[in-house]
Amino acid sequence: MRRLLIILGAALLALPVQARDYILSSPDGKLNVTVQTEPVLAYTLCHEGEILIAPSAISMETDQGVWGGKMKVKKFRKSSVNTTFETPLYKRAQETDIYNEMVLESTGYKVVMRLYDEGFAYRFVATGKSDVIVNSEKADFNFAGDHMAWVPYVRKMGDFNQQFFNTFENTYVHDNISKWESGRLAFLPLMVEYASGKKICISESDLNHYPGMYLYNPDGGTSLEAVFAPYPKKERQGSHDPSVTIGGHNKVVVERESYIAKCDKGQAFPWRVVCVATEDVQLLDNNLVYKLASPSVIKDPSWIKPGLVAWEWWNDRNIIGVDFEAGVNNETYEYYIDFAAENGIPYVVLDDGWYDAKAGSAFAVVPEIDLKRLVKYAGERNVGLMLWVGYYVFDKDMEKIIGDYARMGIKGFKLDAIGRDDQKLNEFYYKAADIALRNKVILDFHGGAKPAGLNRTYPNVLNFEGVHGLEQLKNKSYDCDLVSYDLQFPFIRSVAGPADYTQGAMKNGTRASYRSIWSEPMSQGTRCRQLAEYIVFDSPLNMLCDSPSNYIREQECTDFITSLPTVWKETKAIDGKIGEYITMARKDEEGNWYMAGLASWEGRTAEFDLSFLDKGNYKALIFRDGVNAGRNGNDYKRVEKTVHSSEKLEIVMAPGGGFAVKLSKL
Repeated sequence: MRRLLIILGAALLALPVQARDYILSSPDGKLNVTVQTEPVLAYTLCHEGEILIAPSAISMETDQGVWGGKMKVKKFRKSSVNTTFETPLYKRAQETDIYNEMVLESTGYKVVMRLYDEGFAYRFVATGKSDVIVNSEKADFNFAGDHMAWVPYVRKMGDFNQQFFNTFENTYVHDNISKWESGRLAFLPLMVEYASGKKICISESDLNHYPGMYLYNPDGGTSLEAVFAPYPKKERQGSHDPSVTIGGHNKVVVERESYIAKCDKGQAFPWRVVCVATEDVQLLDNNLVYKLASPSVIKDPSWIKPGLVAWEWWNDRNIIGVDFEAGVNNETYEYYIDFAAENGIPYVVLDDGWYDAKAGSAFAVVPEIDLKRLVKYAGERNVGLMLWVGYYVFDKDMEKIIGDYARMGIKGFKLDAIGRDDQKLNEFYYKAADIALRNKVILDFHGGAKPAGLNRTYPNVLNFEGVHGLEQLKNKSYDCDLVSYDLQFPFIRSVAGPADYTQGAMKNGTRASYRSIWSEPMSQGTRCRQLAEYIVFDSPLNMLCDSPSNYIREQECTDFITSLPTVWKETKAIDGKIGEYITMARKDEEGNWYMAGLASWEGRTAEFDLSFLDKGNYKALIFRDGVNAGRNGNDYKRVEKTVHSSEKLEIVMAPGGGFAVKLSKL
């Protein structure tokens, strides 16, 4: 339910002739932003007197002049808001929205600034009577010292135009801002940490009709600057894979305009978001990006079904004990459908290979696949089919692909090989979401940038990639420490929204035994780590990455995974320190609580109390690392016991380990 919207001091105030500073505080009074308009429009962000962001200029250069620069404020107002709104298909049933806001109006535009207890955001809004061309935007982040940062560099090297075409997947480089790698762009979100222990995470929200923001250090100093991809002028079919010289699933920009965006009159531009935390654990449940997004356009989301997906690409369709040759064919997919039906898994996805990519059409279904037959077979077993489609093919025929396949009975699409976030691409996200809504199908944006609030506006968009997920372990060319990354991205990338990480491996390697094997992939870390990730990571549409053959062999773990919700009534971040450990708790609609934790390669003994529970006794179903999990990652122990809400639980996690607990009220 929506509570009363309280507006304080909303009357417009006349601006004195002399220049002045404009000051805004957060509801708890700890965060303060000071805005100056001369010699340029700039802001300073402080937390309890500590400067987090030193005076930093903001402006937009448009065909109507420079917005910002030396700003002449004609009107100024402040207001306060305290409300709640429903959050379907999210990590809690309701979200509180409490902030103080100030608006500075000038000729043709205004600047809106908000302070929450958990962060700061600002945006420009066009107020003129004509459309706007944005030539460039200035968004600086100046720091008073050479702080440490967690930087997700664009993996692709080259000039900016080459770096704009990327997968938005990389591990973090943890180093001083001044040590920024020369010539490299970083995508968002990005974290900066202070000697006091405080941290900020920079991201953006409501990213429609505008390019996404990259960050760049131009001179090895202690300042970061925003960079935006110019508007695409000419595109061609292409690929991220350099070995693909003909065709490809992507669209490559071969020529760009001199401007970054062309926008309608009255447009509200994206929010620039700075999440603020005094303790690491606060970033595990910071929801500013979601709160700042435009409200849902869907009045009745009851038709949208989140849940688990049986996925065949990661395990290379490697099934055993059957009398047919596994691959891209009807028999293999019927086997996956049967597995999904027997285990209550609502979806099966047909990944790359079900249509002929060289034909350039998603209707060029390979002869080994009878899609109507599979849809009928799945429907009879209460399983929905999703289709993987590459961006190039999907974009040129989007309305027909969604409409025709939805009428056939397809329930959703996994869209991949997007690889950009210029204005045209971000408009593509919204257009695809809207067409999918009209046809009542769900979407998973894979191979693209991080979310920026689209999942609030269009809840039928259930998931996004933009994460260095488990699929990286299949590729020998990617040498990564995923156990460490698992303890980093929930504090950084997940601030932006849900992540299609694709966990669920039933072959589990230690630091010594892990190997990259394409057709028989394994995880880094223990079995219980994989179970825990279904609770720790936000993911309304959650893949089961491994082969049905492995899940059937490990039915006890499979039963636990398939019993887990993917959206929640309540979420609590219990404990966490970036790079070291995470403990999360979530509540389902029936009142059951689920707790899970992840440890580093050092292992950890997790101790936590259950005081967040209602008073009483609970049945605890515990999956924990076995005593030999440090030598064999597959070793685990399933334990049932009765616990009281006044108790503390202590669980030992092996190196690269984890735990998962279900707590049911007795």
